[in-house]
Amino acid sequence: MKHTVARRTAVVAALAMTLAGCGLSNDPLQQGGDGGACSTDKPKEGAIKIGSANFPESGLLAEIYAGALRAKGIKVSTTDPIGAREAYLKAIQDGSVQIVPEYTGSLLNYLDKTATVKQPDEVYAALLTTLPCSQLALRPSVAEDSNALVVTKATADKWKLKTISDLAKQAQNVTIAAPSEFQGRAQGLPGLKKTYNFTPKSFRALDSTPAIVDALKNGQAQAANIFSTDPAITVNKFVTLKDDKFLFGSDQVVPLVARSAATPKVQVTLNAVSAKLTTPKLAEMLKEVVVDKKDAKSVASTFLRSEGLA
Repeated sequence: MKHTVARRTAVVAALAMTLAGCGLSNDPLQQGGDGGACSTDKPKEGAIKIGSANFPESGLLAEIYAGALRAKGIKVSTTDPIGAREAYLKAIQDGSVQIVPEYTGSLLNYLDKTATVKQPDEVYAALLTTLPCSQLALRPSVAEDSNALVVTKATADKWKLKTISDLAKQAQNVTIAAPSEFQGRAQGLPGLKKTYNFTPKSFRALDSTPAIVDALKNGQAQAANIFSTDPAITVNKFVTLKDDKFLFGSDQVVPLVARSAATPKVQVTLNAVSAKLTTPKLAEMLKEVVVDKKDAKSVASTFLRSEGLA
């Protein structure tokens, strides 16, 4: 227990120091995440462009950020999807855009291939010290889009499941449906064995999300690996099991902002969005965009009004 308290105290202290260094306290924007000195020039008010990756959730988050900033009188626009992480990070670096939605764990692992932290606060603290000086990761939301194990509501009720540890107790009765690479990757079957001492009865390799969902629905599998905001979870009322030992790590939604555009108003506004955004809310909105074919800007606007952010 003493080691746990000491570790958490150290993480909190490190995070506080890092936040101060990244301009999220009362201190000037003087210190970069890479440890080098940053310009002491204050961020400038002006028009902001928000970019996104080339998948629906990223575009939806961009519209949420844009709507919140617009409600505060900031001139803002969203771009067409930019592409993969390499492309939109280049865009924020060269000034083509000033904000993009990101994910803490994925961005950290992209920037630092040796990163091993998994707890949310540790991942965020590590990210802040890894980012280039010209960029800031603001407050992360509790919303995540990460690997997950899901079960049907009937299965959750039958076995009283809330966590992956609970599911592990039923290992002899469980077939897992997942993409084929789940069988060999560290966050797949080997990770379940190592972290949870969980070896399922069998594994069903399926390389499309619809096929994985169908296998779970028709009883060919008792658990499935999909992403935590996949619309299928909402549509089918699946139960997402808590990853209580952090096998899948932490991948919280976070606004990535060019330091030059990170005025106090921008920071406070986007931090308020993060405070209201949860995984179930994001999943429901994504379902409206992907399944119900609603306009992302309209869905974002409804969310912001309902949360008192617009």
